[in-house]
Amino acid sequence: MLYYGVFWLTIGLVNIVVQNLWFGTDLTTAFLSAFPFFALYPILGASIWFIIKYNSLEEKDLYWVLLYHLITGSLLNAIWLYLGFIFIKLVDESYLQILYDSLPNKIFSGYVMYTIYVMFFYTINYYQSLKEKIQKEAELKALIREAELNALKSQINPHFLFNSLNSIASLTLSAPEKAQEMVINLSRFMRYSLQHDQDEAVSLADELENIKLYLSIEKVRFGKKLNPVFDIEEGCHRCKIPNMILQPLFENAIKYGVYEATSPVSITTTCRIKEKHILICIENDYDPEAIRNRGEGIGLQNIRQRLSLIYGSADLLKLTDNKTSFKVELLLPKTIPA
Repeated sequence: MLYYGVFWLTIGLVNIVVQNLWFGTDLTTAFLSAFPFFALYPILGASIWFIIKYNSLEEKDLYWVLLYHLITGSLLNAIWLYLGFIFIKLVDESYLQILYDSLPNKIFSGYVMYTIYVMFFYTINYYQSLKEKIQKEAELKALIREAELNALKSQINPHFLFNSLNSIASLTLSAPEKAQEMVINLSRFMRYSLQHDQDEAVSLADELENIKLYLSIEKVRFGKKLNPVFDIEEGCHRCKIPNMILQPLFENAIKYGVYEATSPVSITTTCRIKEKHILICIENDYDPEAIRNRGEGIGLQNIRQRLSLIYGSADLLKLTDNKTSFKVELLLPKTIPA
């Protein structure tokens, strides 16, 4: 409102100066001529904003809109001319005759001013509505994205928990001490997962700590058959990655590599910095005779969906089957988009 007043005051003063210096009009006449246009009409014209803002015309017929503004403009012009006559009569009655002579021009100018105001305010109203709509859509998309991510993450722990409980049940009779160790490790793992469940972005160091807890649980079940190897470049530890994004990859490596193996299987994890990205590779050996059909299970589909939601691309995950070993590569930006 302050900028609105300053704008019209400046225009009015410029008009008075131009009339006085350029056309030789005395200051009183220049003031009386400029006042109705650059002071009185802007005051009345501000009401047009509320007419447009709080009267939705989108669903009304075009003829009704034109009639509506014709009536409103006529009433506003009548009030404007009436107040102008009163003001001039109070200041200088000698100027009334000039006003009478220019009355048709004043009426026409009033309608022109009204049309300009209407177009201007409609533009502002449309811009504000569009801005609010974009903001609401962005908020809605963020809520949907968060809900989808939470739904995807919720698939991980129950799946892993189900497998772990089955393993504990099988060890209870054959190796009670291992079952006890597995329960303790599982408790630590679940506590860690719950602490970080609300954070989408975690450091690679934290995620690897979580993975090592997971592997310690599986190590109880598979013993020497499971041989995890980590080769992480120092600068990678501080990089942010999606929470729980790596666990399904290790689950797959154990399921297809370790489970059917009769000899030790190494699961090698490497991480290297590639300019603005980090490249995480997880590779494991497997027996091609034991695995006839290897497709993408829930874990890999889950990861692709989460990458698509977080980074806008599912192509950040690359799978390579070398017939005797299977390699998964994740090329991730160093930071997660907000």
